[in-house]
Amino acid sequence: MSANMFIIPHDFTSVGDAALKYGIFLSKPRKTSITLLHIVNSESNKPSALTKLNKIISDLNLGPDDISIESKVVVGSIFEDIAKIAEEEEARLIIMGTHGAKGMQKLFGSYAMKVISNSSVPFLVVQDGVERNSLDNIVVPISTSKESLQIIHFAGEIARTFDSKIHVIAEHQSDQRLSQQLKVRISLVSNQFEEKGIDCEIHILKERKAFHNVVVEYAKKNHCDMIAVSHHSASLFSQFEKYTQNLITNEGNFPCLIVNAKLLSKLYY
Repeated sequence: MSANMFIIPHDFTSVGDAALKYGIFLSKPRKTSITLLHIVNSESNKPSALTKLNKIISDLNLGPDDISIESKVVVGSIFEDIAKIAEEEEARLIIMGTHGAKGMQKLFGSYAMKVISNSSVPFLVVQDGVERNSLDNIVVPISTSKESLQIIHFAGEIARTFDSKIHVIAEHQSDQRLSQQLKVRISLVSNQFEEKGIDCEIHILKERKAFHNVVVEYAKKNHCDMIAVSHHSASLFSQFEKYTQNLITNEGNFPCLIVNAKLLSKLYY
């Protein structure tokens, strides 16, 4: 993440409004600029879309000392061009909204995974209709895989900005080899956060249920404000990778920060 800018796709619904509102909250500490993006399927649709985006920005009544928000309309595909534009402009983050825990949310999960699968830029999914204006606690689930640690750099950057506590959680491993691998991962994580002066707790959890449910229950119980996870599915069709999708569509309505470990240009641990 090099440029001080967020990309926020907006589809002229409350979902886009939710992403924009949360994006403004995240942008304030560093005066991060925002590019409000809309994808159209033809040149003829660009003028009206641009007018709508500019109206959304105008209605925010931003002052000269507020963050900068600009509009951008392009012809293309949401599945390919959101990530492409974010990469070209070296955005820090893509922020996109989703519906609540019912109805279309599960469908959106598959849609979001298609976008995330093409993105080397970190991706944040925000629940529609949920007010969140604090970032005191971030839960970061890790596993025995080294790819799961790719979220550490990005979660740590947000934690430093908002002075957040990070809760690193992992599944208990009864297998001795896997248990030792997990200890190595935890040691790396602890050292990273200690060097950065980030407050961190580490918990090995033994609940016998799907780990995405464990993550959400932990977030609820510990008043967390965000879930941060590395996506590293080996599946050919990664949009069907259930773990990440279930965290995106979590019933706790927590914003979910995701990095695609396979597409990162460098390692961060």
